[in-house]
Amino acid sequence: MDKIIWIILVAIAGSLLPVQAGLNTKMGKEIASPVWASLISFVVGAIALLIYVAITKNAFQVSGFKTVPAYTWVAGALGAFYVTVVVLAFPKLGPALTFGLIVAGQLLISLFLDHFNILVHQQHSINIYRIIGMLLIVGGVVLIRKF
Repeated sequence: MDKIIWIILVAIAGSLLPVQAGLNTKMGKEIASPVWASLISFVVGAIALLIYVAITKNAFQVSGFKTVPAYTWVAGALGAFYVTVVVLAFPKLGPALTFGLIVAGQLLISLFLDHFNILVHQQHSINIYRIIGMLLIVGGVVLIRKF
C-alpha cells in the first residue's frame, strides 16, 4: 500500500510540472524577465518549504554538513537551470513537446544512473525491456514533434 501512495504522489507531482511551467512562463512575460520569474519561483518554493519545516518541526543534523560531499551542492544550480530552461522553452515548444523532451531526457539519464549504480540506492541493469521503454518514449517525442 505504501508504494501505491508514492506512485500516486509522484504522478501528481509530475502532472503539476507543466502547470508550474505555464505559471512561471506567464509571470516571466508579465514582468518581462523569465530569469526573474525563475528566481521568484525558487524564493516562493523556499518560503513554502520553510513553512512546512516549521509546521512539521522537521529536524536535521547541522553536523551532517561536514560530511556532505561538495558536489551535492550542485543540485540547487541544476534545479535553477531546469526551471529557467523550461520557462524559456515552454512558449517556443509548447507543453507537450517541452515535457516530452524532459521525460525522454530524464529516462535516458535515469537508465544510465541505474545501470552504473550512480546516485541510486539500488542498481538496476539496462535490459531489453528498459531499452524498449526508452525507445517508445523517444518515439512519442518524435510523433509529438512531427504532428
